[in-house]
Amino acid sequence: MRLRKVVEEKESLLEQVRKLQTAVEQKQRTRSEEAVSPGEEDLQNGLEPQILDLQRDANRQISDLKFKLVKSEQEVTALEQTVSIARLEGQVARYKTASEASEKVEDELKVEKRRLQRELRSALDRIDELETSNNHLTKRLEKMKANRSALLSQQ
Repeated sequence: MRLRKVVEEKESLLEQVRKLQTAVEQKQRTRSEEAVSPGEEDLQNGLEPQILDLQRDANRQISDLKFKLVKSEQEVTALEQTVSIARLEGQVARYKTASEASEKVEDELKVEKRRLQRELRSALDRIDELETSNNHLTKRLEKMKANRSALLSQQ
């Protein structure tokens, strides 16, 4: 909003500078184009200080407007930098939030991985125990079958 106001002010000042320059150029042209007759020379000399005053005033106004223009351009640049900084700060905040969320997810995944590794070790240990028990029971069964066969063959 403020940037738009500064830009409008800048355009207004540029327009004033153009108008004043045009007015000064027209006065200079009319003065040089007019034929000065000997009788009008005294009148011309009397008007010359007024024209010089007007010209000085116009030049002063032009200088003031040029200064305001430069100042407005600097203000526009400063406002643009402020806007850029605000955008960058917004991006930094978003990236920081995303980073924190990612770190939280990473920590949760590490905890989950440790839990799953414990469960895996526990399951592997249980499998080993069951295989050992199965082997023991299989051998015992084979012995019982062998003993039964031996008893049946003796009878």
